[in-house]
This record gives sequence, C-alpha cells and structure tokens, in this order.
Amino acid sequence: MPSKHLLFGTGGIPRSTKGTSSVSGIKRIRELGLDCMELEFVQGVRMSEKGAKNVLETAKKEEVALSVHAPYYINLNSYEEDKLKASIERIYQAARIGSLCGAESVVLHAGFYQKSSKKHTFENVSKALSELAGQLRNEGIPAILRPETMGKRTQFGTLEEVLSLSAEIERVLPCLDFCHLHAREGKENSYSEFTEILSMVEESLGKEGLLNMHMHIAGVEYGMNGEKRHLNLKESDLNYPELMKALKEFKIRGRVILESPILEEDALMLREIYGSVEVL
Repeated sequence: MPSKHLLFGTGGIPRSTKGTSSVSGIKRIRELGLDCMELEFVQGVRMSEKGAKNVLETAKKEEVALSVHAPYYINLNSYEEDKLKASIERIYQAARIGSLCGAESVVLHAGFYQKSSKKHTFENVSKALSELAGQLRNEGIPAILRPETMGKRTQFGTLEEVLSLSAEIERVLPCLDFCHLHAREGKENSYSEFTEILSMVEESLGKEGLLNMHMHIAGVEYGMNGEKRHLNLKESDLNYPELMKALKEFKIRGRVILESPILEEDALMLREIYGSVEVL
C-alpha cells in the first residue's frame, strides 16, 4: 500500500545493528526512529519460509515497511536460454520470499545491452517482466517489480526505459536511483533537473506514480563510463538538499532508501533536511 507520507530507511540492516539478522536490523530501524528497510537478497535469496515469517512478525510489531532487492546476477537480455531462465527464477524467488516477509516491492537490475540494440534489449526485458508479472499474479504473490535506473552506460535502465516498462506492464513500477541517474551522464543534479524527472514520472504514470515512489539515494563517484562506487552524501557532489526540496514540492509519497556507506546516518540526515524544507 502507498504510504501516507515519505518514508526514510536503509538498504540492508543499519551499520549500528547488534547482530547480522534482518530481524535485528528491523528492530534497530525502529530504535533509530526510521521508517523502512530494504532486505538485501543481492547475493542470492537465502532466507527460509520460517525466517520470512519471523521477519514479517517483527516488521508488523515494529511498524517498519519492507522491500527487497533481488540478486545482482540477473540479465533479462541474455542470449543464453539457461541464463535467462536463471535470472527470472532469481527474481521470482526474491518476490516469493519477499512477499512472505510483507515486502511488496522487488527492486531489480534488469540487465545489459551487450551487442543488442536498445530497442531489442527493451523488447527482451519487457517480455521477461510481463511473463514474470503474470506468473506472480496467477500464484497470488502480491509483488510489484521495480526495475532500477542504472548508473553504467552498458546497463539497461535509463529513466525513459524504466518508465516505459512501468507504463506498459501491470504491477511494474520504477525504482529511481538518483545517484545512478546522476552518474550515468554526470547530469541530473539540479533542482530543475530533479523536477523534470518527477514531471516525467507524472506524465508517464499519472499522479498515482508520484504517490507510490521507490527511490535509492547515495553519494556516487563516477567517470566517463558512469558509476564507479557509492560515497557518503557529504563526500559526494550529489545535490541532495535540492532533491529533498523537489520531492517535497511534488508531494512525493513512498520510500527513500539510503545506500551510502553510512546508511542510517545519511538516512537520518536526509529526513531532517526534508523535514526542514518549506514549500509555498
């Protein structure tokens, strides 16, 4: 369900968590006064159904909203049938276990262009996501698949591509990673550019798109080919105060997931900046 206000949280368990379990992480999110957490299945879905039940119970008790990040090893534009099937299976398992945890959104890196044209890559990714969304719907798994905007030029995932998929396929919505958008071309880093991005979301998905946003934010080091690595926000050139202003101006609802090295510190800082923004 879309949130009634903008939630702030971390990608993975907070660094200050005592212990390494998702349950410990959720409890720490509540102690910090944050709102949400993304379960990182990036190295594989290794949580059991019993473990997922424990996560669900803890998240409900602590009132922490959850999402999941599917494994990195995915390429929906793979030329090899077995690799394509394995990619779809990894997203499926992330959605299945994630839904048992109470997580609706499944963030995924869709794939690489390789030697394909951008048009052909889009068709392949769209076909795979359409089939998977249909399978999840048929099995009663209430997952929203969220292809992420990507930070390297070799990767499928421009803003236009992600929005087109979301407009075309039911139960597919974007994950806007603002540091990736910035790193890809070295642009997308001013108030006017942020508002243009949000206007594109509204134009493509309507007001509803702005009320159910899923966003990743971190500092980023980048070069000629795009993203190199994540940085703490204060160590980066990301214009995050202006981004917070744009989110508030547009009355964005949904989640902001921090992926910087100092997860909870940057999450708390951003939420404070967002809270201090005054809009007319």
